[in-house]
Amino acid sequence: MHPFPPEQRSLFGEILDWMLAPLLLLWPMSLALTYAVAQNIANRPYDRELGDKARTIARQIVVEPARDGGPGLVKLRLPEVAADVLRSDDTDRVYFHVVGARGEHVAGDRELFVPDDEPVIDEVRFRDGEIQSEPVRIAYLWIRGSGGRDETPPLVQVGETLEKRSQLATEIIKGVIIPQFIILPVAVVLVWFALARGIRPLHELQQRIRRRKSQDLSPIEERDAPEEVAPLVRAINDLLARLDQSISTQKHFLADAAHQLKTPLAGLRMQAELAQREIDAGQQDPRALKRSLQQIARSSQRAAHMVNQLLSMARAEDKEIALRKQEVRLDRLAREAVHDFVPKAMDKRIDLGYEGPEGDAPAGRMIGQPLLIRELVRNLVDNALQYTPAGGEVTVRVMPDPFGQVVVLQVEDSGPGIPEAERDLVFQAFYRALGTEVDGSGLGLAIVKEIALQHSASVTITDARPRAPACSSGQGPGALFTLRFPLTASENSSPATA
Repeated sequence: MHPFPPEQRSLFGEILDWMLAPLLLLWPMSLALTYAVAQNIANRPYDRELGDKARTIARQIVVEPARDGGPGLVKLRLPEVAADVLRSDDTDRVYFHVVGARGEHVAGDRELFVPDDEPVIDEVRFRDGEIQSEPVRIAYLWIRGSGGRDETPPLVQVGETLEKRSQLATEIIKGVIIPQFIILPVAVVLVWFALARGIRPLHELQQRIRRRKSQDLSPIEERDAPEEVAPLVRAINDLLARLDQSISTQKHFLADAAHQLKTPLAGLRMQAELAQREIDAGQQDPRALKRSLQQIARSSQRAAHMVNQLLSMARAEDKEIALRKQEVRLDRLAREAVHDFVPKAMDKRIDLGYEGPEGDAPAGRMIGQPLLIRELVRNLVDNALQYTPAGGEVTVRVMPDPFGQVVVLQVEDSGPGIPEAERDLVFQAFYRALGTEVDGSGLGLAIVKEIALQHSASVTITDARPRAPACSSGQGPGALFTLRFPLTASENSSPATA
């Protein structure tokens, strides 16, 4: 057993967790994506401005052809004042570099190294770099030279630190993230209220069920429940229907039991009052008093038998008892039942016998609940003795199946038999066959049927002998009860294995 019972889960909390967990997981991803987009947006205007500066410097470059046909001479016509204006910036530092056709330094800052790209004339390109361990954004382009041999296109580069870009990106991120800090709690609250409103029909259904009276087992209206809860409502309605049927059966059973117990109890009270009146009247007739005491004994015996049958019925319907199965010697239980009922058979002058395997023969072995199987056999034998007239016969048989699939139990009597129309009715509680004067509880065969069902056994009733010859000879056709108990794989094995 676990040291602590599992904590009860909340449907509302679980749904809320599954709704908010993705939201809280996506929020950091949204921040990272927002940062990347902000950096891209901030770079665009400043890259455009940086490219314009590179083109402005490129327009101030003059390439003079060399007299020997070699690379031209590159000159920058950029006054110092213009250079200072170009470099003027309140936030960032601006660098530029001009490289000639021979790869020589023409003007500007030497810290801007020459890129390794394939030269493309008059196309502004951008790259990231560092100057004095400070990140910079660089715009560069190659311009057309003089066309001399071994000439490399002159290169113009303009670099700028990233302070303005970082500030713009930060402003963009603030403009996007700050509203999210407001929207996210509002979204959580809205999800909370939406979920609470969504499960409100469950609360209303709970209140309707709580307001019901204990005896109200009518089905719940499915149209009042949400579509997703309809299967649960149908399952509850099915349970209510089965519970209503079970309670009705129990009420009917209790009513019949009370009615059946009322007769012997009333007889007890009447005989006791009669004996008391005789004693009060001064009558000292021992025989009359003995008759009253005998009647009291018979009535108490009937009441005790009825109580025992009710207890047997309760045991037969107990599912937990039926689950505790083990190896059962059906032949041994049958012999014990015959032995126990010999005194009653002798009192009624009935020939009670047993036919079947003797000793430790494996033919009568099966898997079942011993207590219930014993009740089944005893009730069948008791029922046969009750309905068999004096001078009749009752035979109990245990027969193995030649194919090894079942074990057969038969109880045969020479009584009046059971008409075919009543053979299903006799298994109902408190039912007695019509036209008989037998004093019984009406529970014996109901107990037999219940125990047989719990052991997956089949029960059949037939005439013990043909009706026409039996009636002509003045005897009843008798009744033959046949039960077939199925054998499982373990039951078909050897006794030691079983």
